[in-house]
Amino acid sequence: MEPLFTVACTQPWLVASFAAPQRMASWSINRPGIVDARRVAWLEVRDADLPPELDPLALLHARLDAADLADAVALMTSRDVRRHRLVETHVDGIRSQALATVGLTNGVAFAADGSVEARRPRPRVGTINLLLALSCRLADPALLEALSIAATARTAALLAEDGTVAATGTDCIVLACPSSGPGHGQPYAGLHTAAGRSLAQAAYRAVRAARQDWEVEFGCTTSPS
Repeated sequence: MEPLFTVACTQPWLVASFAAPQRMASWSINRPGIVDARRVAWLEVRDADLPPELDPLALLHARLDAADLADAVALMTSRDVRRHRLVETHVDGIRSQALATVGLTNGVAFAADGSVEARRPRPRVGTINLLLALSCRLADPALLEALSIAATARTAALLAEDGTVAATGTDCIVLACPSSGPGHGQPYAGLHTAAGRSLAQAAYRAVRAARQDWEVEFGCTTSPS
């Protein structure tokens, strides 16, 4: 069975490529919202690449252009992109693939009153970046619902390991599904649907595995990435 996307990793790039255009929803800084694309690209950067006076989007566009990746939905991280995790799941005929990198230098937790507390209040770019791809077509509202499911699974995976860190201050999630096919796409992607359960399982497993890699490498959530 052909994968939903293929992965190529050559530092500083991690690139997921689809055989056909996908409908993608994300808050990527270069192509946010709902767009059609065939590639998702991670750019690995160092803190020195992003001094306070530099526009991160300008840097990203310049690097994408130089790498012939200008059409990609792009993500940035200081995590070693070679430390990615790829997971595939199957639920009632629906396939999902998840590709994740996890760095927690700017992890955040929630206090008892609901306020957000930085675990390490430094302007670093260790972050969680996650791509989820589904084999089934979703309507645009369901694609947005799927983003919420992926975020929930990400947080569940983090809390299962640490019990405090719920996210980072710069997480980004990309949800992808076929942009063409019969009908208008499935109208829902909640946890009572096969699509929702499949993507949640893939997201959870990929983030948890990548988080465990982080722990093995650094020994604690506040170590540098």
